[in-house]
Amino acid sequence: MAPRFDLQSHSTNSDGALPAEEVVARAAQAGVELLALSDHDTVAGVAEAVAAGQSHGVKVVPAVEISAVDDGSAVPRELHILGYLIDYTGPPMTTRLQEFLADREKRTLRMRDALREAGLELDEAEIEQRIAAGKPIGRPHLAEAVLRAPANAQRLNEERIDDIGSLIRGYLIEGRPAFRLRQTPTVAEAIQAIHEAGGVAVWAHPFWDISDPQEVLDTLERFRALAIDGVEAFYITHDEQQTRLLVERAEQLGMLTTGSADFHGPENRQFHSFMAFDTFGLEPNLGPIG
Repeated sequence: MAPRFDLQSHSTNSDGALPAEEVVARAAQAGVELLALSDHDTVAGVAEAVAAGQSHGVKVVPAVEISAVDDGSAVPRELHILGYLIDYTGPPMTTRLQEFLADREKRTLRMRDALREAGLELDEAEIEQRIAAGKPIGRPHLAEAVLRAPANAQRLNEERIDDIGSLIRGYLIEGRPAFRLRQTPTVAEAIQAIHEAGGVAVWAHPFWDISDPQEVLDTLERFRALAIDGVEAFYITHDEQQTRLLVERAEQLGMLTTGSADFHGPENRQFHSFMAFDTFGLEPNLGPIG
């Protein structure tokens, strides 16, 4: 039987609300036995999380969540690839992440400019601080900057935008006016970088990004051909039908099946609890991760 696990969480090193040590402490309080701190395009908090895990009795898996371009789909799109059990101190991963992080920053600044073109103002104090500190910036930070600018209040109220999630959905996802696609890495390059660092590559939350079941299955098979190791079948927003579909196909393809509640912080409207996902009676296949 698998340990009580939650294999995706985020700290202030990317778009989470708490320091890495506090993320681990809260996971321990929730009864998590196996945790991954998987900040976006950075491993800056992993050492702190591993040390905290030893103090709190939680096994912390070194991890990262890489935003990657799926250039094999009909229209290129951004998907997320999780890397587990990576050598988070060695040059293969740290060098590649520096490259990926640089592109992430450029993409985020292109979206900032697009928000301005859309007539919105931004309070950029935190963004500038993160850039100066070498920390990642992403869509949640842009959303916070828009929400903090008083000049936007009336417009956002009229558009029924009142938090980070609704701002992102209104302006910063595919098909919205300020969305800009990143240029690198591709999914294949993300998987390769994870493998070169000795890790295991897993496609994160498929049905969060793609709604059509057949398209998800087709994409999973394409990624398997790129040597991906697993899929996050168990996820806080996946329903039973979606979960069973992923587990069945993963078993057929000889892939791992992982899961998470994608913790971002206690005040986050959706991603605020640990292990808030359902396995629907199915047994995860964590492989070497577990």
